[in-house]
Amino acid sequence: MTLTAGSREAATAALREPFPPRRRRKPNLTPWLFIAPGAILFGVFILYPIVQALQMSLYDWNILRGAASEFVGLDSYARAVQDDRFWLSLSNSGIYMLFTVPPQIILGLAVAMLLRSKAPAQPLFRVLFYLPVVTSWVVVSLLFKYLFADQGLVNWALGDILPLTDGSTSWLSGRWTALVAICALGVWKGVGWSMMIFLAALQGVPQSLEEAAALDGANWWQRFRAVTIPAIWPAMLFVVVMLVIGGFNVFTSVLLMTAGGPGGQTEVVLTFMYQQAFSNLDFGYGAAIAVLLTIVVFIFSVVQLRVFRDRSDEEA
Repeated sequence: MTLTAGSREAATAALREPFPPRRRRKPNLTPWLFIAPGAILFGVFILYPIVQALQMSLYDWNILRGAASEFVGLDSYARAVQDDRFWLSLSNSGIYMLFTVPPQIILGLAVAMLLRSKAPAQPLFRVLFYLPVVTSWVVVSLLFKYLFADQGLVNWALGDILPLTDGSTSWLSGRWTALVAICALGVWKGVGWSMMIFLAALQGVPQSLEEAAALDGANWWQRFRAVTIPAIWPAMLFVVVMLVIGGFNVFTSVLLMTAGGPGGQTEVVLTFMYQQAFSNLDFGYGAAIAVLLTIVVFIFSVVQLRVFRDRSDEEA
């Protein structure tokens, strides 16, 4: 196809004409307006306290207005590492985490499996199991303190109804018996939360897979292990990580039931930090303890995420 002289001239003229200028797009501020409230709250109540705690941990912090705080560097961290009470409190936090997280997962998953099937009384049982979760920590801590008192209901039940003991156990006067009472409260209060997470995850398990496994001759345990667990694995990761973080952050129940006693034997990291900061007014040391706890929890979380991810890759 050949172009005429007129066509060539028209094409050349069109190419010489400048392109129309691009219109500059106006910035869309709507997303930022939605993000701003949450970002401001995060900065004020999360980010600023973290930075402030890091700063305080490097000083012999003086709370008096206008008074100078002496810079001590990492001395507070070295003091914590050499403090036997810090290691005792950290071990108690670890014991609490170890003896509350697995029962909450097992019992929560078991209750969720039982309440998975539709029944007329299902909503009632869901409310009953979840009720401890929304109950105040202060209320239930004082309740368990009276239950495990020397003349409390637990001693009466174990001594008179179930003759397992002589009914004179002083639960809150020893380290191990007091930790049993504190762990019992943690499990009782946390099962309902695990149940609700697992119950929501179980709703997403494909019914067709379970039916296919049943047709292939798989029993209940085999279907649970090969179908249910892989399907709720992300929820399991979430529950484990959150419970471990919560276990290391136990505070209210210990403070109200034993106050760290007897002789500091039941202190956990947060009650020890609270005593150093607000009883001894040693805010620098208290901040250093908080930072060390944050590091420990972060390490545990990273390890859990890696373990669960490797398990997911193997199953995939």
